[in-house]
Amino acid sequence: MLDRADAIVVLGCRVLPSGRLTTAAARRAAKAAEAYLAGVAPHIVTSGGRRWGAQIEAEALRRALVRAGVPEEAVTTELWSLTTHENAVFSAEILRRREARRVLVVTCAWHVERAIQNFRRVGVDAWPLPSEGVRAGALRRVYRRGHELVCTWLDRRALRRAHALVRAVPRPGPRVSGAINAEENAR
Repeated sequence: MLDRADAIVVLGCRVLPSGRLTTAAARRAAKAAEAYLAGVAPHIVTSGGRRWGAQIEAEALRRALVRAGVPEEAVTTELWSLTTHENAVFSAEILRRREARRVLVVTCAWHVERAIQNFRRVGVDAWPLPSEGVRAGALRRVYRRGHELVCTWLDRRALRRAHALVRAVPRPGPRVSGAINAEENAR
């Protein structure tokens, strides 16, 4: 783990309809709060716009962080993302506005490699801060590995499509003011 970062990003996870965090989400929030309270970073971004009933991941994580002693003003919520790729894209914009260059990303250990890849692909100097998990059985590990492989492919596809769109949209040329045009016409 880095000794110091500009921010911590906590990735969203399923939330119970009551607003309680699942054990995985609670471990992520606890890891982020622990790092913040240890002085590792001055700010936390909770990332995740997925709704679970009336609950939104990033909001539920923010509430857990505040209950753990993190000041409300130290937490920004990113409420638009529905995938890991989108966590990276939308969080990157928040991080740029906050001038946060070096970032710790908190997620489950089995998910952290793909999360870091996504953040780095969108220009964030991201480092892993995995939350501890319980040992999963063989079937669960196989499922997670398959899930990560498919999602890695989908993340790369989304990134390629985003780059293609950026290249396809014509950039406006330099704007010429009316005063300059009038001056040239007078010649």
